[in-house]
Amino acid sequence: MSEVGGSSDLHSQVAKAISEVEAEMKDIGYWAVEPLPPEAYDFQEAFAMDTMAFSQWLQFVFVPRVKQIIEDKAEFPSSSMVAVQAIREFDGDNQADHLVELLSEFDALF
Repeated sequence: MSEVGGSSDLHSQVAKAISEVEAEMKDIGYWAVEPLPPEAYDFQEAFAMDTMAFSQWLQFVFVPRVKQIIEDKAEFPSSSMVAVQAIREFDGDNQADHLVELLSEFDALF
């Protein structure tokens, strides 16, 4: 998708995309009810691979950060590679196929 109407249009497209990601995670049971312990946020590696599972990173880091950018009407990063990691992490997990598709669509916005 292109940034046809300027940044506010991109913000609305991203808001829709992140909402779909969240809904799909809930639908397939990848949305945790319990919060993570505070030390889980002391990660050093990309996608917090050293302190949490990828689905946890999506829920507790990625989704909130994207929502904050939308709320602040801030600038998005110039690119996103979350789908590439999702393909690696969910390889062979058929129930995550649609989630991977949604994350690919998210990345395509940038």
